[in-house]
Amino acid sequence: MTDHDLAAHLATQAGRLLVGVRAEFAEATAAERKVAGDKRSHDFLMEALAAARPDDVVLSEEGVDNPVRLRADRVWIIDPLDGTREFSELGRQDWAVHVALWQSGELVAGAVALPAQGITLATPDVAAPPPASAAPRIVVSRTRPPAIALEVRDRLEGTLVEMGSAGVKVAAVVQGLADVYVHAGGQYEWDSAAPVAVARAAGLHTSRIDGSPLRYNQPDPLLPDLVICRPELADAVLAVTG
Repeated sequence: MTDHDLAAHLATQAGRLLVGVRAEFAEATAAERKVAGDKRSHDFLMEALAAARPDDVVLSEEGVDNPVRLRADRVWIIDPLDGTREFSELGRQDWAVHVALWQSGELVAGAVALPAQGITLATPDVAAPPPASAAPRIVVSRTRPPAIALEVRDRLEGTLVEMGSAGVKVAAVVQGLADVYVHAGGQYEWDSAAPVAVARAAGLHTSRIDGSPLRYNQPDPLLPDLVICRPELADAVLAVTG
């Protein structure tokens, strides 16, 4: 199985597991659903990667950071449940599973599963989004839209689209449901590694908000800002964010 196939398979299987957890804990509290979802997906992915790629290192949101990864050639960067709050709210579809592979300085494979929608977007072949709408759509969190996204909206005379997890936001741009995702409020590598790999495969622009490259498997996994957008909008967005 290729690394691309493995990323897609694991993200999809973890997503199916999470759908089952959600049903199992339907009568539990939201907090109990969150804990169960995070743990079971993390445990599944760690066990599956250990079996399929025993020589590789894993960086997971739910795991203990292993300093060996900084000397490794291959590191899987995973978010077992992106959008835990949305997952805990029965009926919401805007949560995801991220599985990405970093190798020798670059993201080389990635998959974003949208389990509640029955969709997995995965490298190497991701369809480019359909033609853009007239007014750029800027995707933001439903609770705290960042000021920089509001500024981009105003400068581009666009509109806001609200939804949950980072993976779902990037997927919306890939699918043509939005045109720009800009974030400057603090994220970690597992929040964006798989979404960025998928976005690049679809031909989208990806960078820091100052236009510099996104770098992964760094000593500090905090990656505080990013821009993902249609390539034809990149200059206009970076003129605001940079």
